[in-house]
Amino acid sequence: MLAHHRQVRDCLAHWRGVENDTAGDGFYATFDGPALAVRCALEVVDRVRGLGVEIRAGVHTGECETVDGKYGAIAVATGARLCALAGPSQILVSQTVKDLVTGSGLVFSDHGEPALRGLPQSWHLFVAAGPTRW
Repeated sequence: MLAHHRQVRDCLAHWRGVENDTAGDGFYATFDGPALAVRCALEVVDRVRGLGVEIRAGVHTGECETVDGKYGAIAVATGARLCALAGPSQILVSQTVKDLVTGSGLVFSDHGEPALRGLPQSWHLFVAAGPTRW
């Protein structure tokens, strides 16, 4: 687990992510923009695969508030639900993220519009698929 954490933290540093919380082998991080978050997740998938580990990631963007020094609100819950739906080595992003990163060179494939537990609407989701050069 130490090697996994080191790889994730190296990627967070490279893509200007801020580690907000960890639980076991899970990380919750925030970024200055959604393209940075997607690129970081893609790099983490590649790096930890060499350790025999497959991660799942969810990326969403939106307004947040701080409660007791931690980020919260529906944007955070949405990202967590995306992560829960992701398969091994899969990064799910919301339509919001896909729209905001148009022109970034990131590639996505459609993942449908599932209901997200506890959220008031369905969300159109996409799988981030590259590029794989950092």
